[in-house]
Amino acid sequence: MTFLEAAGWTVLMCGTASLFLTITRQVTAMRRSKEVFREEMRLLRERLTAVRASRRKTEESAGPWNGTRKFRVAKKLIEKGGICSFYLSPHDGKLPLPSFTPGQFLTFNLNIGGRNETRCYSLSDSPDPHSYRVSIKRCVPPRDNPDAPPGLVSSFFHDAIEEGDLLDVLAPRGAFTIDPTEGTPLVLSGSGVGVTPVLSMMKSLIDIKSRREIYFFYGIRNGAENMIADDIRKWNSLNLSNVHVHLCFSHPLPEDTKGEDFQHDGRVGIDLFKELLPSNNFDYYTCGPGPMMQSIRDGLAEWGVPNERIHDEAFIAVKKSVDVKAARVSFRKSARSLQVSGAATTLLDLATEEGINIPFGCCTGGCGTCMTAIISGKVEYESTPKIHVESGSCLPCVCLPDGDLVLDA
Repeated sequence: MTFLEAAGWTVLMCGTASLFLTITRQVTAMRRSKEVFREEMRLLRERLTAVRASRRKTEESAGPWNGTRKFRVAKKLIEKGGICSFYLSPHDGKLPLPSFTPGQFLTFNLNIGGRNETRCYSLSDSPDPHSYRVSIKRCVPPRDNPDAPPGLVSSFFHDAIEEGDLLDVLAPRGAFTIDPTEGTPLVLSGSGVGVTPVLSMMKSLIDIKSRREIYFFYGIRNGAENMIADDIRKWNSLNLSNVHVHLCFSHPLPEDTKGEDFQHDGRVGIDLFKELLPSNNFDYYTCGPGPMMQSIRDGLAEWGVPNERIHDEAFIAVKKSVDVKAARVSFRKSARSLQVSGAATTLLDLATEEGINIPFGCCTGGCGTCMTAIISGKVEYESTPKIHVESGSCLPCVCLPDGDLVLDA
């Protein structure tokens, strides 16, 4: 073997050894990587299992409940305008609370002096995992009938319910709602305590820093009734170019300064919308007295706004008498019947006048508290129910008999 051949063989052997060493290191590294990968996968599976368990626990505790649930009055706050806010926390301590869609309400089952009463009150804040808030105005006798009794349930809340008391509450419900994540421009308007559902909408939009174009109108008599003055100051301090807040005072006090405490004389209405909105291309949500909402609805329709973009909710039922053809209405459980003919408002009113107890809440077809099974016959709705009505049942608060009728009440 020549010197050159020997040198080449040596180089070859050295190269082979080096290659072998490299391969050995790579195989070892691959084995280690595989072990690391297995360990990482094991840890990942453990984390996924923990996350799923946590999610199940959250869903179990946060899902809407059936029937009533006990809530403790965590805080009672006197607001302006004869309004009192109640902050409610779950008595069982299970958190987080089920969220709700802004605009929904809570239904309360109450016992007042041995008498069962059901009432619905709008949630007046954005969703909070720790508590719900409702704001209730004391219903006083109307000015044209000062001797009439005050509102039974609102007075009970104001005078008898204190911090620490327990209340039976049904899960949030209601169809007068918005999806805060959508992008369509909005007009939110409320009058008096009717501001509560649109206030919930507004606060929810502010919380998520929505970029939607939002016009918020609030109508009250004067500054002494402005229960959301602090909220408005907060919104204005944010200097949000897409948010426009307008206060309307119908009877300003001497100390109310236009331009500071309020922007417009008079009431919220279609003329103000036409003056301030850049176009009619908005979704409109209104809550307040019936005449106000009807005026706005009619005005928007005349302005060319499609019906599907007009949304309103009465916090006091507006009842109209209509002529009913002769019918016999029987209440099976109460063993009572009556002959109906001529002017009538609702089946619920007919039952109440006869001393027949049908539980009710909103009286506007929105809560379902009065839902009653129909044994035979048909009903005709004077206003469209806002919730799904079970087959074979009716909502007596918004319907009348269409011929002879037998109810399971």
